Amino acid sequence: MMFDSFSAFLSMDGYGPFVWSAYGFALLVFAWNIIQPGRMRRRVIAEHRRRLIRENNE
Repeated sequence: MMFDSFSAFLSMDGYGPFVWSAYGFALLVFAWNIIQPGRMRRRVIAEHRRRLIRENNE
């Protein structure tokens, strides 16, 4: 697919907003799938640490 200008590339014959929003949404989903497991891991480790400290103090 060839475009005459960068503006034509961005507009994609009127379908640009749909195409670029789909790419943006996919990028957000990919970022979430990369970031969320790390956050969950840190949360689980912290909770486990608190539980161990509480059990050792009893």
